[in-house]
Amino acid sequence: MSGARIWLTIPTFNEVENIERTVRGALEQLQRCVPDDHRVLIVDDDSPDGTGRLADGLAEQLPAVEVLHRAEKQGLGRAYLAGFERALDAGAELVLVMDADFSHDPAHLPALIDAARDADLVLGSRYVSGGQIVDWPRLRRLLSRAGSLYARLILGMAVRDLTSGFRCIRREVLETVQLSTLRSQGYVFNIELTFRAARAGLRVTEVPITFRDRTVGESKISFGIAVEALWLVPVLRRPWLARRWPARTAPLADPEATPVQTID
Repeated sequence: MSGARIWLTIPTFNEVENIERTVRGALEQLQRCVPDDHRVLIVDDDSPDGTGRLADGLAEQLPAVEVLHRAEKQGLGRAYLAGFERALDAGAELVLVMDADFSHDPAHLPALIDAARDADLVLGSRYVSGGQIVDWPRLRRLLSRAGSLYARLILGMAVRDLTSGFRCIRREVLETVQLSTLRSQGYVFNIELTFRAARAGLRVTEVPITFRDRTVGESKISFGIAVEALWLVPVLRRPWLARRWPARTAPLADPEATPVQTID
């Protein structure tokens, strides 16, 4: 099973009330559209609520599930990278990512996989025709749309939902963008990955999804994540701004080396 072509990675931190429903729902959809050619990887950041232990129990029951335990919470970006590296090492050709809180409906997985036939990076989008958000308060909707518009204008891209964490990524994307050079944490990681893929000339597309607010557990969005987004989005386009941003890895490549691809 470790040689499966399609891997779904689910980062978790304190999602004990959500993870089983999400995993079982995802497996049902994956089995329907890519039977016996999929694997689900739960990446848990040492959740104090017991999410990791529950995930281990699911892995014992369900042959297509495995768990990657990380020693501590190091940010969503680091969790993504750990999941990507494990999937690539196992030979994955497509890597999907979704949240563990059921805000990303597993029923959309087949559409993301199907769209990857003609695209390198597929985003589950709330802001294209047919996409929608359910149960969010008006202020949060406004802030989300404003943040997406801000990133689009700064980066010169037509992608409407740059922060979407529900996506399907071809192996070529993860190899081309050089994972070790991705520096963003939080939800800016998704923006950076999309920007770098488009800049490299890879095909990016969006498919509509219905995004539902979580019904149990707490949102991981914080004031710090919002501040990071405001500061780091311009850095992606103009790396010289990073002089005040201590580098943890190799510097970003020159964004002027190749044009930014815009996607209608």
